[in-house]
Amino acid sequence: VRLVESGGGSAQVGGSLTLSCAASKFSVSDYCMAWFRQRSGEGRERVATIGDAHIGTYIKSVEGRFTISQDAAKNTLNPRMENLKIEDTGTYYCVGRWQKGDCNYFSPTTDFWGQGTQVAVSS
Repeated sequence: VRLVESGGGSAQVGGSLTLSCAASKFSVSDYCMAWFRQRSGEGRERVATIGDAHIGTYIKSVEGRFTISQDAAKNTLNPRMENLKIEDTGTYYCVGRWQKGDCNYFSPTTDFWGQGTQVAVSS
């Protein structure tokens, strides 16, 4: 299994970015997937989750601004980030877990993680 993120970069406050996670040997539409964010000097936090029910859930700080979606044809996971804030700056990781239904837990060691993509938001 391999997950490769892309689409990171720089944006201004209020701007938008769309990330992408390309998966191989893992179906992004059939299992639990998530995006984690790690800000400088902090631990990783899960910001968006989606599973085989195809319904995205979000932490409060990004709700209404981030939208996560699955592209089954391309087998990619694509979070759209809008109205970006300074605090959205960080490294974003795509994570996959071979589980259906309950997607409330992702393991830092046994699940599949991408290498991360950097997002920098400036004023």
